[in-house]
Amino acid sequence: MEGSEKKKIPVNSDPSPEGEDKKILELLGEENHQKNKKKKEEKEIGELKKKLEDKEKEAKENYDRLLRTAADLENYKKRAAKEKEEWTKFANEDLLKAILPFIDNLERAVNHAQKVVDTGVLIEGVRLTLQQLLQTLNRFGLSTFESVGKPFDPSMHEAMLVVETDKLEPNQVVEEFQKGYLLNDRLLRPATVSVSKPLEKEVRPSE
Repeated sequence: MEGSEKKKIPVNSDPSPEGEDKKILELLGEENHQKNKKKKEEKEIGELKKKLEDKEKEAKENYDRLLRTAADLENYKKRAAKEKEEWTKFANEDLLKAILPFIDNLERAVNHAQKVVDTGVLIEGVRLTLQQLLQTLNRFGLSTFESVGKPFDPSMHEAMLVVETDKLEPNQVVEEFQKGYLLNDRLLRPATVSVSKPLEKEVRPSE
């Protein structure tokens, strides 16, 4: 068609056999380059797929491990709660077993007292039983402390009475109504006591 541009057909500038061979080699080289490039891309894609599969496998293993860890933790909590409940129920088992023989001795003393007239034997038996009981409880951390003649300490004593006396300094323990006890050096029960105060001076009426 007139006015239209004709497509230029490349003309081999070198029609010799050497030129044809060179052109063929260039085409083959380009084809090999494209093939190598494609192979390289396919290899990279394969490696990326392999890495992705490995990461997915690792993520699944981590998730499964997390589920197992969560299950183990839940089982541990349940087991610990059960053990704590059991411990709370039977924490004093050894202490109670240690006390039972003294209850037996006191019961025997009461039964024996009904058959004898001499109360001195009964009193001595109870005194020895009480002494043995305190020694046993001492092994479990129970101890008592002296109060009479010592300064009144509100953290250790509970004042029941105030007694006027000139035999003791003011604010001293005069008498102990109920012993105080410590459990492993911590106050378990304060001692109930009476506390001294100075004698009030008599006020003589003025003449």
